Amino acid sequence: MQPAAITRRARAGLLLLAAAGLAAASAAHAQGAGSAPLPRAQATIDITGEWISIVTEDWKFRMVTPNAGVYAGIPLNAEGRRAADAWDPARDEAAGDACRAYGAASIMRMPGRLRITWQDDATLRIDTQAGEQTRLLHFTETVPDARTWQGTSRAQWRPAAWRGQGEDAVGGSLEVATTHMRPGYLRKNGVPYSEDAVLTEHFNRLTAPNGDEWLVVTTIVDDPVYLNRPYVTSSHFKKLPNASAWSPAPCAAR
Repeated sequence: MQPAAITRRARAGLLLLAAAGLAAASAAHAQGAGSAPLPRAQATIDITGEWISIVTEDWKFRMVTPNAGVYAGIPLNAEGRRAADAWDPARDEAAGDACRAYGAASIMRMPGRLRITWQDDATLRIDTQAGEQTRLLHFTETVPDARTWQGTSRAQWRPAAWRGQGEDAVGGSLEVATTHMRPGYLRKNGVPYSEDAVLTEHFNRLTAPNGDEWLVVTTIVDDPVYLNRPYVTSSHFKKLPNASAWSPAPCAAR
């Protein structure tokens, strides 16, 4: 938990500063240190491949679309509740906003498959079956274009933890900070997040005793407009042997 003295806005600002510093350092390495390893070679874990979501949390909110006004478990403030109560999927469809629930702050909660690949040596790409979305995780400086559903994501590898002196490192993780998102929904029934929201994600890969490979994505959404505290979720994905069942589907507002 963050110290009480640090406000939500301050925390978001710190995240942005950290991401900007990381991106600048990465760019400097790319320009001035030809021998420095590229982000792909620096990876502390391998999250590439085909993955399927295993819905073990909030099943009744993720597998079906709840009715308007159902926002249990999400720390909405009064303005957030007002906006959620006004949800109108027909209005979203008419406005061309059927993808509001498929933005970066909520897409990993959607049931379905992921395909994770390296677009280049400094950019991870996540394609989603749900909504036919593409996320680009940049390890170098990027200049945000107009706001998009997936926003601008800056990534960094986190080092492995150590078991103890003289022992091997254990795992590692990927941290991603995303800003410049279009306003969207944290839940498909219109529970909102604003364009001021900051998304922080931690990707961890685990191996079960039976050999199954798992990807756990911890998501933290900070939104000074609609939330009264950070909204934290954990989504689980199991690795698939191949892409034989890959079948992307467009966004649906209902």
